[in-house]
Amino acid sequence: MDAIETNKRNHERVDHIPVIWEEPNGERNGHLVIWLPGLTGDKEGLRPHLRMFADAGFVAVSYDPYEHGERMRESRDLFVGKLRSNKRRYFWPMIAMTAEEYPRVIDWAAERFGLTGGVMAGGISMGGDIALAAAGLDKRITAVAACISTPDWLRPGTDEEESRPDTYAWNCYHRCNPLTNAGKYEHAPAIRFLNGANDGHVPPDGAHKFKAAVSDHYAACPERFEITEFDAAHQFTDEMLNGALDWFVRHAAMSGSEKL
Repeated sequence: MDAIETNKRNHERVDHIPVIWEEPNGERNGHLVIWLPGLTGDKEGLRPHLRMFADAGFVAVSYDPYEHGERMRESRDLFVGKLRSNKRRYFWPMIAMTAEEYPRVIDWAAERFGLTGGVMAGGISMGGDIALAAAGLDKRITAVAACISTPDWLRPGTDEEESRPDTYAWNCYHRCNPLTNAGKYEHAPAIRFLNGANDGHVPPDGAHKFKAAVSDHYAACPERFEITEFDAAHQFTDEMLNGALDWFVRHAAMSGSEKL
């Protein structure tokens, strides 16, 4: 795998993927956190979050999702405009393609930092959606913390305008949408949703439907699936961030035998 160093702080290009990271100043726990932004966000805005994870002993990594940050192919106005015109057509491929890049980033991080622990995946809104999808694709992901996120890409009841996915977008949905791919979670990764109880944009009921869909996989370990709802709408809060960290710390301590 090609990794190209740049002159930016803690920044490399892994193949075509721009990656940043923060490392612990003290003792490492041997585990990796991958933390991704929401729609229209970028990795650089997550530096403070990565620092917090690193201060807890994790090597913490973020990368720009497909068509975000350094990977944006058009002006921000054009990008937002195409999403408003037909969101599912463009949004679903962004989730799927970025989730399918997780294994590349995990492989790079294991080699770059000599990690031998588990992988903790999470993010905000779209970033959480991506983490959930990735956990169904790569069993090295031992824990997920998804904030204001959903496993149901259709999001019935959302306040968004109706859109028309094309064939490619539908194929991304069928390949990666967690709710309709429950069998991919037979390995029971530890999943925590941290959602807004009053979220009209990403309705929180998707998490409950997913819990029912994967209930057989968690029958012997119900403590590995948790839904926490806050008195909030579609808003990421410090309580959610702290809840994600708590989840990662808890399951890092339980995944010492997992190998990257």
